[in-house]
Amino acid sequence: MIRVVVVDDEALVRSGFELILNASDGIQVVATAEGAQAADAIRREHPDVVLLDIRMPDVDGLTVLREIQTLPEPPTVAMLTTFDTDEYILTALRSGAAGFLLKDTEPEQLAQLVRTLAAGGVVMSPKASRALLRGHPGADTPQDADVARVNLLTDRERDVLVLIAEGLSNADIGTRIHLSAGTVKDHVSSILTKLRVAGRVQAALLAERAGLLGVDGADTARGNGR
Repeated sequence: MIRVVVVDDEALVRSGFELILNASDGIQVVATAEGAQAADAIRREHPDVVLLDIRMPDVDGLTVLREIQTLPEPPTVAMLTTFDTDEYILTALRSGAAGFLLKDTEPEQLAQLVRTLAAGGVVMSPKASRALLRGHPGADTPQDADVARVNLLTDRERDVLVLIAEGLSNADIGTRIHLSAGTVKDHVSSILTKLRVAGRVQAALLAERAGLLGVDGADTARGNGR
């Protein structure tokens, strides 16, 4: 059972997400909270996944995120936002969030996205992530020092990086390209080390900036190493 805490300042959003997720197999919303009560609810319930509103009037989502990250075993956190280009999303991703969801995500997609988060995958709206990158200083200079490190990856590591950016868990990546889970885990560790990033979301952002997720780049990456 995937345990979820939903944090949002709007009661309608909290109750809507709770209703949708509790109706899904294998998922239980164990608590909902506003910003000020969020950290206490998370400490008390030990959820696997937290859906956290990025903008709240009393305690903003970034503050809650930083507090969550200090826990001995922090849950996976995805930020909730109404806007495709929320100015705080990149800060949240760099602070340890595992992705973000738009609040108007289709109900039938929500449970699957939570399962992806619980399995260690990345959840980002492609439309919103591209908009964020266009608005981020340096996003238009794809050969900056960070992006250049993508060239350090082997062909197979580039395959894995593309699939990380698509939001797949290690198990799903292994199934897709016929590798054992242990081998995928080793590749992921190597990718994070070579790219000098702390997690899968940051690696996914670099893949986007390096052009690996466009049609040509993705096809090239999937074709390498075959």
